Amino acid sequence: MTYKTILTILTNPAEAGLTISSAARLARDLDAHLEILALGVDRTQIGYSYLGAGAVMMEAGIERAEAEARAIEAAIRAALHEESDDLRYGIETIVAQLGMIPDIIATRARFADLVVQPRPYGAGIGPEAEAVVEAALFGGKAPVLVLPAKGLGANTLPKRIVLAWNQSPEAMVATRSALPLLKGADVVSITVVGPVTSGEDRSDPGGMLCQMLVRHGVHAEVAVLARTQARVSEVLLRHATDLDADMLVMGAYGHSRLREAILGGATRNMLENTTIPVLLAH
Repeated sequence: MTYKTILTILTNPAEAGLTISSAARLARDLDAHLEILALGVDRTQIGYSYLGAGAVMMEAGIERAEAEARAIEAAIRAALHEESDDLRYGIETIVAQLGMIPDIIATRARFADLVVQPRPYGAGIGPEAEAVVEAALFGGKAPVLVLPAKGLGANTLPKRIVLAWNQSPEAMVATRSALPLLKGADVVSITVVGPVTSGEDRSDPGGMLCQMLVRHGVHAEVAVLARTQARVSEVLLRHATDLDADMLVMGAYGHSRLREAILGGATRNMLENTTIPVLLAH
């Protein structure tokens, strides 16, 4: 498996420069095609309104979303102007209501090998950013590379990777999804946090996964860490800092009984605090 189609969805013109630069670097280094979606979001919530007011609100909301989409597209084209001519890319600009985002993004993410997104949390970031990441992960079943505030960092393709491992199906999906990057890394630290009390490899935590990856040519090693901090994500981030890692790979978790597309607490905490790219899969 290789990444030949990379998708990025932008809902905020302020994030275009960083996201396009990072996604373009990946596309060139992986010899991939970059698909870019400029998404203007109509956030109008009609609810109860006087007769005729709903139509007026909808029209105003659509006009705002169209203006937003044009601003995002302009920011994207300005960012692309800074890239070299060898970048292969396509741009699509659309407007959608907030509730339509899951279906729109899931449809496009299904046909991408990797989705590259800015961090969906922080000052000035609306709910549509999280909805995009959730839709790509849970609806599109695509791996999503979430960028920190500084972008990719010095190494476009990661040299040192922390792979979070807890024997879950999501962690295995993330591992398989990240194989093209794992195989190119100098070292992959399969990281197990806390004592392992169940599962086939409880006597040798991470051993079976390490064996599988080594057979793929991955330079893998196992690190079993004590849970010395309140959150597992904090332990993983500290380990990534100690290793000077370029990327962290982990399974994304959904905990809602009402709908699958809710990022779990560990996932959200990781994305809020990470300083390196995080590759998620579910």
